[in-house]
Amino acid sequence: MAAEDITPGTADGAAPPVRKPSWKMIGPGIVVAATGVGAGDLVATLVAGSKFGYTLLWAAVIGCIVKIALAEATGRWHLATGRTIFDGWRSLGTWTTVYFAVYVVIWGFVYGATAMSSSALPLQALFPDVLPLKAWAILTGLVGLLFVWTNRYAIVEKIMMAFVGVMFLVVVYVAIRVSPDLGNAFAGLLPVLPSGSMVYTLGLIGGVGGTITMAAYGYWINAKGWADSGWMKMMRLDNRVAYITTGIFVVAMLIVGAELLHSSHLALASGDKGLLDLDKILEKRFGSSTSTLFLVGFFAASFSSLVGVWHGVSLMFADFVERVKAARGLTAETGVAPLTRGERERSTPFRGYLLWLTFPPMTLLWLDQPFALVVAYGVLGAFFMPFLAATLLWLLNSDRTPPEWRNGKLSNLLLAASCVLFLILCVEQVRDLPW
Repeated sequence: MAAEDITPGTADGAAPPVRKPSWKMIGPGIVVAATGVGAGDLVATLVAGSKFGYTLLWAAVIGCIVKIALAEATGRWHLATGRTIFDGWRSLGTWTTVYFAVYVVIWGFVYGATAMSSSALPLQALFPDVLPLKAWAILTGLVGLLFVWTNRYAIVEKIMMAFVGVMFLVVVYVAIRVSPDLGNAFAGLLPVLPSGSMVYTLGLIGGVGGTITMAAYGYWINAKGWADSGWMKMMRLDNRVAYITTGIFVVAMLIVGAELLHSSHLALASGDKGLLDLDKILEKRFGSSTSTLFLVGFFAASFSSLVGVWHGVSLMFADFVERVKAARGLTAETGVAPLTRGERERSTPFRGYLLWLTFPPMTLLWLDQPFALVVAYGVLGAFFMPFLAATLLWLLNSDRTPPEWRNGKLSNLLLAASCVLFLILCVEQVRDLPW
């Protein structure tokens, strides 16, 4: 029997035992969902609600389905083949390596500053006379670095689950406080496109939770110890629970935007600072306790994204380095085994990228982001999600994937639809760049 015909995780090609799905084992999906939902996503959802009320609620639901399909495809590749997503990308040609190398360096540099600033904003609002914004930003970056450097995936998962709990409870609580109009909310499930809503609709479907961290999902399920197709049912349960939770979270934010902003004709500042505007509105309407609670949820959303990226993208970078070294004959071991044993988290590339995410971006806290860097970051970032969707379609319909785990009609439909969606979003994002 040829080596490629042997099912991953077995010695003789026999199918691995099917693990019974258990709610107690849910985790990697929550981590990827929490990492993908940052402060910018919260603002985008609030703005959509403030401009169009409940009309685009259906887009948030479709977005949840799209994310489930993409994350399931990523996890299925890892479990069905015993190979990482970057290993799959390399099999498609050297162009994927070149794209990822440029992307991960520039993206990490700019994202590091963005994540630290976003995490610092609610802390400065909660403790206005303690430290300036830049000092809070540096502190959050250093805390994230220290936490990820000294802990393995199991601990990262626990803290991320705690952050998700805080985010979820706070946002749902605020949505209940604003007294949603349930009739209009249910009417918003009917697909309607008001004039001028196309960009916001696409953003709701593709934006919330859609980043490079979706590709990190496979690395996290491997770090959890799920390494073969016997874990497929567990992965699917984990993925669905995570993105349904995210969907409820997004719907709650849309309700807040619709009830608190749309009905009062209030506008938010652009970017993460828009959440500070919402804090003031909440304080005026419901008192300081609700306002403070919202700032805690704002911090949980921002800092969970920081921790998730510091860990997940560093794992991807470490795998990238090992695959490049293997291609040159410098290392021999491939597959997901080093991930399941936690070796990647102790590796020099992992820690090197952690340092890259933390210290060089601190310089951007004092400088306006250079024009060329902003454009490069925007272009590379815009192309990542269509890149992910298209390559998953390619990998999961080819002989690189065992026949029983290749895409079915529904998976192909959802991945193809998401590919088209993200290509349209990509064009819009590139057009909106400050050329």
